[in-house]
Amino acid sequence: MIERWSRDQVLALAPDASSRKAAQGLATPGRWASRGTTGTMLYGECKGSGAEPYLACVDLTEPAYRCSCPSRKFPCKHTLGLLLLWSADDVPAQEAAPRWVSEWAKARAERPAGEETSGRGRGPGGESVRHGRVASGLAELERWLADQVRQGLAGAAEHDWEGLAKRLVDAQAPGVAGMVSKLARVRSEEGWPGRLLEEYALLNLLAVAYRRRAELPPALGRTVLIRTGFPVTREEVLARPAVRDHWDVLGRRDEVQDRLTARKVWLRGRRTGRPALVLSFAPQGQSLDASLVTGTTIDADLAYYPGAAPLRALVAARHGSVPAPGPSDRSAAVPGPPPLPESSDPPGSSDTSGLSGCCGLSGPPGVSQEEALDEVARVLAGDPWTESWPLVLCGVVPGRTRLGGLPLHVRARDPWRLIAVSGGRPVTVAVEWTPQGLRPLTTWDGEGRAVIL
Repeated sequence: MIERWSRDQVLALAPDASSRKAAQGLATPGRWASRGTTGTMLYGECKGSGAEPYLACVDLTEPAYRCSCPSRKFPCKHTLGLLLLWSADDVPAQEAAPRWVSEWAKARAERPAGEETSGRGRGPGGESVRHGRVASGLAELERWLADQVRQGLAGAAEHDWEGLAKRLVDAQAPGVAGMVSKLARVRSEEGWPGRLLEEYALLNLLAVAYRRRAELPPALGRTVLIRTGFPVTREEVLARPAVRDHWDVLGRRDEVQDRLTARKVWLRGRRTGRPALVLSFAPQGQSLDASLVTGTTIDADLAYYPGAAPLRALVAARHGSVPAPGPSDRSAAVPGPPPLPESSDPPGSSDTSGLSGCCGLSGPPGVSQEEALDEVARVLAGDPWTESWPLVLCGVVPGRTRLGGLPLHVRARDPWRLIAVSGGRPVTVAVEWTPQGLRPLTTWDGEGRAVIL
C-alpha cells in the first residue's frame, strides 16, 4: 500500500501556477464520471468539454502519469485533480482496474530500457586539442583576474564579464564560463564587494587547479575537469558502483537557465546518510521529470557522478516506495552500502551515528547544527566550488532570519509557514545549504506529514 500524499505534495508536482489552480477546480467528485484505486494504481474518467471523458491514471509506485487530454503540461490538471481527490481520501478502493489502465501498466512494464548513444569521438587527439584550448582560455582568465584585483573592484562592469564568458565558451570551458556569467548577479547583491572577491578567488583557484591538475589526487583532478566543463556521459555514471538505500526526497526547486528549465531534487539516504542531487532539464514550457515526490521515500539504487565530494546522481533502479520514517528508523540507523571506491570518506557518509540524533521529532533522520557544519566543512575541503548541499537539521527553532543558530539566505528570510508549523518548538527541517545561508525545503508537522516550504 502506497502512503497517501498530502495536498502540498500533490500541488508541488504542478508545472505552473495555472495548473495548480485548474487542478483544485477539478478536485471535486462531481467532475469525475468514475474514479478508483487499486492501492498502486490510481485512475479516473474526468468530464470535459467533449463527448468523451478524459482518461487519467497514475502509477503511484514510480510515480508515472498518463492522461488522454491534449495538454503538453506534465502532469496535467486532470492528473493533479485526481491526485488531490486521492490525497483527501475521496477515491474509492477497487479490487481491479479497468482494462485501459491495465493495458497501460502492462505496456510500461514491457517497455525496454532506453539506450543512449553518442556519436562524438573522444580519441586522444581530440582530447589533447581541447585541453590546449582550455589551457589558453584559463591562462587569459588568470591574467584578467589579476588585472581586476590590481585596478580595484569598483571598476567591475557587466560587459567585461559577458565578453570573457563568450571567450571561455570559445575555449571549450563552458563550466568556467557559467561561473563568470553569474558575476553580474553577484554585483547586484547587498555586500557585493566581498562576494565578488570570493567569486574571483574561486575562479582563480579553478584556473590554477586545472593548470596543475597532474599534481592533484585523482578524485579532485576529476572534479576540476568537471567544473571546467568536461562532460561525463550517462553511460559512464551508470557503469559506476550504485548505492542502494531508502532515499528520503527532501525537496525540489526549478530554475531557469538560459532557455532551459533545470529541476533540482535533493535526497538523503536514510541508512547511509549520503546526500544526492538528481537533475533534469527541459526547454521552457515543456514538462520536467516529476517522478520524485517531495516527502516520500524510495527504495532505489543511485549512481553518483565522479568527484571529490560526490553529490549529483542518477536513479539507476527503483525498487518501490517505502513508508515514511518513524521513531524506530531514527533511533536504529545502521551502516548502509560502502562508499564509492575513489573516495574512502565521502562527505555526508562517513558517520552514520549522527542519524540517530533526531530527539524523537517527526521527519527523516537528521543531524545537529554542529554535525551539519562539520559535514559542510568536509564537503568544501573536497570541492571548494560547491554551491549547494542538502542537510536535514534536527531540533531547530526557526526565526525570521535564522534557523536555530544558522543564518537563512536573504531570499528565505521571514519563513512564516515554517514558523507556523514550529509554533516556537523544535522541528526537523530539510534545507539547502549555500554559502549565503540556508534555504528551507521541507519540514514535518507533529503527525509526520511533510510540509513543503
